[in-house]
Amino acid sequence: MPRTNLFTPGLLLAATLSGSPAQAAEPLPHFQIDRNELSVSGLSSGAFMAAQLQVAYSATFKGAGLIAGGPYYCAAGNMAYTSICMGQVPLVHPNAALMAGAARQFESAGQIDKLSTLKGRRLYVFSGTRDTVVKQPAVNATVSFFQQVGVPASQLVYVNKVPAGHAVITPTRGNACDANATPYISHCEVNGQGYDQSGALLAHLHGPLQPKANSLAGRMVTFNQRAFAPAGTGMAEEAFLYVPRSCDAGQTCKVHVALHGCAQSAEKIGKNFIADTGYNEWAENNRMLVLYPQVNASTVPFNPQGCWDWFGYTGPTYAWKAGPQMSAIKAMVDALGQRP
Repeated sequence: MPRTNLFTPGLLLAATLSGSPAQAAEPLPHFQIDRNELSVSGLSSGAFMAAQLQVAYSATFKGAGLIAGGPYYCAAGNMAYTSICMGQVPLVHPNAALMAGAARQFESAGQIDKLSTLKGRRLYVFSGTRDTVVKQPAVNATVSFFQQVGVPASQLVYVNKVPAGHAVITPTRGNACDANATPYISHCEVNGQGYDQSGALLAHLHGPLQPKANSLAGRMVTFNQRAFAPAGTGMAEEAFLYVPRSCDAGQTCKVHVALHGCAQSAEKIGKNFIADTGYNEWAENNRMLVLYPQVNASTVPFNPQGCWDWFGYTGPTYAWKAGPQMSAIKAMVDALGQRP
């Protein structure tokens, strides 16, 4: 998301989802899931959406990983505030206290889950020191917001010293660490070792993990997202689910929802976000399904770069449980655990 264009925090690299012809979409399959082990993360607009999901559905998600995202309800349904929410306006930073106050009003009206539930939730927050898209003052406000609504300091990790640009960080894949450019996947070193962001956030949210897999034995499912998200939501017709063999074999599995940034859906960049960010390798040996919802560019609703709705283009309920994209993602998570 360069400053000159609000809607560009994603990849523009043309690629196919795999080297073979695209699979036809199928219904979302069902599994045995552990409803106490559901989490969400995202980059940029995906991080804003992950924060919304964590706040509105705090009874569902045990934690969230927020990579370069501002605080809940920062734009207050007004696109004019988005530059402030991204830390792009000098000396004018997001006011976390105002957002916490709004969340309390929504709680009182029953539009989101009880904020007291957040006391038992875990947050991983990341802001690279070289990020010129969503700058650190905005991410600082995210941390302050969650502290103000009850997440204990012991359960909130804020990684803000890595000289990274605007990207999901991997040990080896993608751009140089300080890049703010496509594919918005970059590799960085911390203390002489490649930084594995997906592993770091999943371990914080779910506890100690088995080592990640060197190769994948599971399957990637292309499923019909229209069953949950009509066209008016701006969401794509198809979305993706990584299924480890253990989950297919009937074992009880965790669920992680991974949200891409703007212009970062499979329509734009093929397999990069779902294959190169490391979630699947960690999921393989940890009995974890990884859900990759998708939102594409659209004119109706007006969303030219395919961003998740964190400023109200789907309507005034966008940050509540009733929000069109919010409720669609929640319905997908619920459906994963519904046995036929």
